[in-house]
Amino acid sequence: MVVQEQVSATAESPGRLRKRAQAKRRQEWLLAAALLAPNLILLGVFTYRPLLDNIRLSFFRWNISSPTSTFVGLDNYIEWFTRDDTKTIIFNTVVFSFFAVVGSMVLGLALALLLNQKLVGKNFARSVVFAPFAISGAAIGVAFQFIFDPRFGLVPEMLSWFGNSSPDFYNVPGWALFMVTFTFVWKNLGYTFVIYLGALQGLSKDLDEAAAIDGAGWWTRFSKVVMPQLRPTTFFLSITVTLNSVQVFDIINVMTAGGPQGNGTTTLVFQIYQETFVNYRAGYGATAATILFLFLLIVTIVQVRVMDKQR
Repeated sequence: MVVQEQVSATAESPGRLRKRAQAKRRQEWLLAAALLAPNLILLGVFTYRPLLDNIRLSFFRWNISSPTSTFVGLDNYIEWFTRDDTKTIIFNTVVFSFFAVVGSMVLGLALALLLNQKLVGKNFARSVVFAPFAISGAAIGVAFQFIFDPRFGLVPEMLSWFGNSSPDFYNVPGWALFMVTFTFVWKNLGYTFVIYLGALQGLSKDLDEAAAIDGAGWWTRFSKVVMPQLRPTTFFLSITVTLNSVQVFDIINVMTAGGPQGNGTTTLVFQIYQETFVNYRAGYGATAATILFLFLLIVTIVQVRVMDKQR
């Protein structure tokens, strides 16, 4: 009788183990749901709901001060694609973002390589490079207004040392776009610098030392050993800096207010502000915001696809 009970208990043990495993998995799922639910709810309420509401609003004509709106279908989109200033705004957005991303990443990597060496005072230099990133963009915009001022700014003064006159940064659209791009790169250089510096400090030195023993030069070691290891970091920065540059508003608003000559430095983000809060065309502003969202979505998807192919 005792032997039969032991055999029965042994036969039931796999089933009990499965039930215990299933119960444990349910508990883990419930714990995960309890921890994630507040964040998902906040994300849905404050991110995805406004996004969907913005897309809905883009099909309406609405004065932001009016309690009523009028459904106009695709009229706002047709107007945006057919307006004369759309090409200029797209050009400004693409040029600003391209040079802002490339400038920030190239200079950030160069400074990270330099300040990753054994140098006297490198910790102080690292702090100096990172400091502008912690300062408000509006404050930096005000400061650089004086730096680029053609009458008494630092840039005209430095150019005068070499016998050159200062460009008219505030009246020539090309120079104005260069001015705000340079200011953005200077402010955000600390971000790319810190990310690259952290990545460099985490690299394996064995490969670099082995390449040096084999007689590889500095450039060969950098291009064939260091850069492949920095590829995930470069991919991450290419997305985050692109998103930040496309959405910059404070620097442009403070330094040029979208000018000169109408739309000299107007980007998509500044157009959204201008149409919504200055011209009181919230529906048209929502249209520009939806187009900006689709543009960023496409850029991000392309970057992810390219990165996946390179792995």
